[in-house]
Amino acid sequence: QGQLVESGGGSVQAGGSLRLSCDASEYTGSTRCMAWFRQAPGKEREGVAVRDIVGNTRYADSVKGRFTISRDNAKNTLYLQMNSLKPEDTAIYYCAAAYDGAWCHVSRYWGQGTQVTVSS
Repeated sequence: QGQLVESGGGSVQAGGSLRLSCDASEYTGSTRCMAWFRQAPGKEREGVAVRDIVGNTRYADSVKGRFTISRDNAKNTLYLQMNSLKPEDTAIYYCAAAYDGAWCHVSRYWGQGTQVTVSS
């Protein structure tokens, strides 16, 4: 099915910004639904933001007003703009593509992840 390739992670101070990218150009599975998840050390993976085929978006309460999910269909790339970052945003961020589902859980496929570290 090819792969989803995340990039844009890194280290930033609290209050800073990062933009994550997920290149799905080599992925041959369904991208009707795409989302960002994250997993912090010792915690379960959680949904951060999701965007469906018609552009509807949903965000975790913890990131509302700070993160924005978007998609460039021409480039087949998903983005996550993260502003006002907090130390608790530190995690590995994963891109996911799926056929459907409230959090892209139908036939979900994962990227390899990119590390985001926010220092206080």
